[in-house]
Amino acid sequence: MGEKRVLLPASEVDMTAVKYTPQRIQGPHLTGFWLKLFVLLAEAPIIGSIIMILLKNKNRKTEMLKNTVIPEDPMFKPEFPPQESEPAVVCLEEDGKPEERVELALQCLPDYNPGCIQIADSSAPFRYWKIRDYAYAYRSKLTTPSQVAEHFISAIEEFNNKNPLAPLLISYDPGEVRSQAAASTQRFKEGSELSILDGIFMAVKDDIDCCPHPSKGGTTWFHEVHEVKKDAVCVSRLRSCGAVLVGKTNMHELGLGTTGNNANFGTTRNPHAPDRYTGGSSSGSAAIVASGLCSAALGTDGGGSIRIPSSLCGVVGLKTTYGRTDMKGLLYRGGTVAIVGSITATVEDAILVYAAILGSSPAERVSLKPALPCLPNLTSCESWYAVGSLRLGKYTEWFNDVFSTEISDKCEDILNQLSEKHGCETIEVVIPELPEMRTAHIVSVGSEALSELNPDFEDRKSARSTYDTRLNLALFRTYTASDYVAAQCLRRRLMYYHMEIFKKVDIIVTPTTGMTAPIISPTALKVGETNLSVSGNLMRFVLAGNLLGFPAISVPVGYDKQGLPIGMQLIGRPWCEASILRLAAAIEETCAGPKKKPVQFYDILKGNQL
Repeated sequence: MGEKRVLLPASEVDMTAVKYTPQRIQGPHLTGFWLKLFVLLAEAPIIGSIIMILLKNKNRKTEMLKNTVIPEDPMFKPEFPPQESEPAVVCLEEDGKPEERVELALQCLPDYNPGCIQIADSSAPFRYWKIRDYAYAYRSKLTTPSQVAEHFISAIEEFNNKNPLAPLLISYDPGEVRSQAAASTQRFKEGSELSILDGIFMAVKDDIDCCPHPSKGGTTWFHEVHEVKKDAVCVSRLRSCGAVLVGKTNMHELGLGTTGNNANFGTTRNPHAPDRYTGGSSSGSAAIVASGLCSAALGTDGGGSIRIPSSLCGVVGLKTTYGRTDMKGLLYRGGTVAIVGSITATVEDAILVYAAILGSSPAERVSLKPALPCLPNLTSCESWYAVGSLRLGKYTEWFNDVFSTEISDKCEDILNQLSEKHGCETIEVVIPELPEMRTAHIVSVGSEALSELNPDFEDRKSARSTYDTRLNLALFRTYTASDYVAAQCLRRRLMYYHMEIFKKVDIIVTPTTGMTAPIISPTALKVGETNLSVSGNLMRFVLAGNLLGFPAISVPVGYDKQGLPIGMQLIGRPWCEASILRLAAAIEETCAGPKKKPVQFYDILKGNQL
């Protein structure tokens, strides 16, 4: 037994005495035969328990959970105090039709300039086609959704023939894509399109129900115990807007990993560097958007799983406030850390998709009392003044705790530009107990995932999972009920610290990840990989969004010397998606610089691989 540690109440902690501890996760890096052997030992009745105890002790888990007296009561899901209203916003009705919300969102965007879509200039800087570009092309009869569908299908066939396998989609039916595209084409012909999202190609992560596709969660077995009878709520909202839903994207199995490795179907490659990971777990969703094949994709985020791959692939990943979107129809529907959100090529497109999918479940409206959803009105001068009024919180020692200073230097440059161009003030803040936040998160997400999956682990189905998934499950099984309660007490402490910070600032700014895209080890492709050091670097900055439920967005801000994307994360106050979207739009518009064309990129609007 370790020495007992007694924490002061959070309200009595001296913030000036807080010392930052660099966050390093201790654990083996294993692939191939050694990973197999380690998993077999970890699952063994006696030796497995010893291994997990040693691993947890090495990372201070036992000290934090069992040997510490935490004075706060548990907080079993995020609880938010009332927030001040945001300036220069347009409010939306949760109970309204998705297509009506999307129309309001469209009115919040700056005037559209169609000039670039009509100019074929190979010397022009690279840019992604936006949703409004597709809509303009359809309405101007430059192309049709059916023509775009043929370009899309050809590109996917090429991807599916790669060796080794690196699929973007693991459930896909060309006939279904053609059918949806033909229906959209007919609506445009009749002038009866449903919304600006009509005919827009979107993909859905494999842990979200989307008819007629099975939901496998990246496994070889989950569809055997889970029948898809109807769309998830978020998918049905997109479908009602006319989106063409192309299939189910590849993912890290069961969402229990940060790289996107999947030995079952093949590991999706980073479009900017095919020898590197996309990040996970929403790997296929980020890659299919970064490759130009979809304007948007749905992902889920229980531990950075939207923001990490968005950062590594150079696209925009929006994680909404916990409870802002309805989780019905998702693999993990009952937890307290995960949300469904969007990955898009641009902030503008993130606003449009967010407007379509938002809307709390009836139960969450009672328990969380969400504020009215709002969007930034980017058409008014008041909006740009609102950017300058935003107070940005930066914890410098944490901000600079990155694998390469290129990341922190690039994000620091963005803060300097925000100050120079918009007048944003950056305020130094201190966030205590960040290692405790990591511990509280892993106990919460692990225990909740196991609770959801246990009923399905019959007939040795867990043994059919990948080796890194089995290792994570072995760790999760060692957490006790008292560990879970202790984690929820830590959640209340950490919520107090952050809400005190949000009295001084509007947004907390960090790099999205502590490293750019890691290299894929060749031995990891067949068996999988566990690398806790890489996981720690990728997850370093994302956990407050999950454990505490805050909205957060990753926006591309540049590249390192190897040409790998760097993302910057903006963490907002509860229910204040409009503020982080407004700042993200300003970064994208005036600060981030030119985009680099991915190595693997397809122009499905005009039908070219560039």
